[in-house]
Amino acid sequence: MQELTITDLEAGQRLNKYMMKYLNQAPSSFIYKMLRKKNITRNGKKASGDEILECGDVIKVFLADETIEKFRVVKSADSATSDGSAQESRQKPGITLQILYQDPDILAVHKPVGVLSQKAKKDDYSINEAIVDYCLSMRILSEKQLETFHPSISNRLDRNTSGIILAGISLKGSQTLARILKGHTCEKYYYTIVAGEMKQRIHEKAYIVKDTKKNQSEIRKHESPGASMIETAFTPLCMKNGFTLLQVQLFTGKSHQIRAHLQSLGYPMAGDTKYGNPTVNRKLRERYHLNHQLLHAGRLVLPDIPEITDPLPAEFQKVADGLELKLPANH
Repeated sequence: MQELTITDLEAGQRLNKYMMKYLNQAPSSFIYKMLRKKNITRNGKKASGDEILECGDVIKVFLADETIEKFRVVKSADSATSDGSAQESRQKPGITLQILYQDPDILAVHKPVGVLSQKAKKDDYSINEAIVDYCLSMRILSEKQLETFHPSISNRLDRNTSGIILAGISLKGSQTLARILKGHTCEKYYYTIVAGEMKQRIHEKAYIVKDTKKNQSEIRKHESPGASMIETAFTPLCMKNGFTLLQVQLFTGKSHQIRAHLQSLGYPMAGDTKYGNPTVNRKLRERYHLNHQLLHAGRLVLPDIPEITDPLPAEFQKVADGLELKLPANH
């Protein structure tokens, strides 16, 4: 028999979800069968699995140790395997996190250009793994707590986009961020440099279609099969030398939305090899050694949380200075 006491980090989720994390190799049918047979109880009483757990709840699992071992694989911070290979991957040269905001439930960090938001392959080390390691090193979480709760990012940025990444470092934080982002109550602002002088603000709704084979999106003015509605606002902050420094407000969050939308409007993003202007990109590469798009998620406004800002990265600032594009003092 195992006795489990629910902590603050674990409270707020349904009992069945909690047990599926604890007995992570067991099918859901087994979990429900054990609940029906009272082999899993909550506070000494029979439970259906739909109960929302509270801090201090006591879950008893009346199963043989051999059965628990069969249905339970203890994972380390990086989804460890039994041979310790994941532990080795965690010891790879990591990412030094720049903390932009932190409270007991939510963490905001800076993602540099070239770093993945989430790993694409087993051996990748992304900003998500860096956040888990940070929580362990700062004793926000223990290895044991990771068995039933894993910090995870709530928004994703392309590999070559820099800026603010949000993560829930408690179940409450993860649920809060999911609710905010799903309800579109978060204001998201990006900064970019485009070729061409945009003389006035553009706020436009359009439709986007993604070619998954080419990993490329196309903007259309009218609804069509397979297209999703998007909404973006582009505000020029400074124009000079045939370029414009823009603030971009994202109302919807589709893949490549900003880059493809700017291309469709005739203002290709500086450094963008997929949607940009090759001639412009070549000149910027020769002059500033720019090898990626200049797109930075620099400001987030969320309800009940102080505004989160992330200054322009040095490489972005270098190009802006060279083109004599100055960011206004209020940005």
